[in-house]
Amino acid sequence: MINVAIVGYGNVGRGVVAALGNSADMKLVAVFSRRPEQVAKQFKGVEVLNTEKFSRPKGLRVDVAILCGGSKEDVPVQGPMFAKRFSTVDSFDTHADIPRYFKKMDSISKKNGSVSIISAGWDPGIFSMERVLGHAFLPGGKGFTFWGPGVSQGHSDAARKVDGVMDARQYTLPIETALEKVRSGKTPDFTKRQMHKRLVYVVAKKGADKEKIRREIVSMPNYYADYDTDVVFISEKEMAAEHSAYPHGGFVLTSGTVGKGSRQILEYSCKLESNPGFTGSVLVACARAAYRLKKQGQAGAYTMLDIPPALYSPHSPEELRSHFV
Repeated sequence: MINVAIVGYGNVGRGVVAALGNSADMKLVAVFSRRPEQVAKQFKGVEVLNTEKFSRPKGLRVDVAILCGGSKEDVPVQGPMFAKRFSTVDSFDTHADIPRYFKKMDSISKKNGSVSIISAGWDPGIFSMERVLGHAFLPGGKGFTFWGPGVSQGHSDAARKVDGVMDARQYTLPIETALEKVRSGKTPDFTKRQMHKRLVYVVAKKGADKEKIRREIVSMPNYYADYDTDVVFISEKEMAAEHSAYPHGGFVLTSGTVGKGSRQILEYSCKLESNPGFTGSVLVACARAAYRLKKQGQAGAYTMLDIPPALYSPHSPEELRSHFV
């Protein structure tokens, strides 16, 4: 039995708990939260501890800690902190900062004999794998990734960090004409702005400067500055009624030629009714892989690209060869 702790009990944390309930080889043993008294009411037989007063639980074995916070402020702090004590899995999704974050987590994990799987989820994560496979199978091909339509948790979290924002929900919208060009066999050099738009619904705090909020969101580097972004202010009631679900999805395409110039297009897509629910499921599979790597004597940071697919599965190698090959 793999003993799992989660760090943060928001939307992703609830997705992880649900996925653990469907994983016979894994057990939730601890929850770290900034709201331990409130969260403790929702769990029985599970230790609930204060993230801000972090210490190793006495007499409790934790094999893997799954970090369920946001990439803007939570994971960059909590990743290094928890990797000193446990193997970890996180969904850090600020693509531009992944190499730097990997290097930091690799150093800490190797020093402490832990395994840290970073940037796990569907993108980065599954989509990363599809991009690599596309380029491997179509050498010289050109890859394209389109996200949405759907809610980005990371971008929504970043918008919520803006001063004066009570709540925010960000929708990533692929530009359909760009997607169809790739499907037709064309391989343009798109800018980010030519591939996606961003739409942000914001509930502002009472008395907040809405124009200042809008300017800060649309100019935010790594999140909004490179895209045409609309910011729409709505009421708290409207947010609850119309934007409580977290759908998402997207497409990874690789376009290339083989032989005498025959055009080949590989396309992978996912359609998710619950972005955090599916992300939680991927994180749980990665926790299984982290545990197995540690049992093999490995230490350091990994991405999903670095791990044999069999390590994610609850099935034995024999079962995989018999039923999945």
